[in-house]
Amino acid sequence: MAVSILHRASGDGLAIVGALMFLWWLGAIAAGPDAYAAFVACVWHDPEAGTFHQITNILGKVVLIGLTWAFFQHLFSGLRHFVLDTGAGYELKTNKLWSLLVILGAVFATAATWLYLFAEALNG
Repeated sequence: MAVSILHRASGDGLAIVGALMFLWWLGAIAAGPDAYAAFVACVWHDPEAGTFHQITNILGKVVLIGLTWAFFQHLFSGLRHFVLDTGAGYELKTNKLWSLLVILGAVFATAATWLYLFAEALNG
């Protein structure tokens, strides 16, 4: 049941928050280099930023990490449903195991993605 609720919540989060972030990004690109630099400063990194951008880029990273988790949660849950649609995995023990693996897989995939991104940001 928890996987079903998380599937719906992650799908809604991707649709609403993801669409808003995407539209903000497109608007920043269309508005020119200064607007795009402000977007990047808010959601990723600005070494010369003031207090406002330091706070907003922390919040931006939280939103991006949340969207990443929502993507992986929705993906793995969708794959689980695909397997269930084939008629496999309906045994209670198997179903509980796959449900747990979906949740853990989303957390681990998100952590691995962001550890890689932060390591690349530090090295590059």
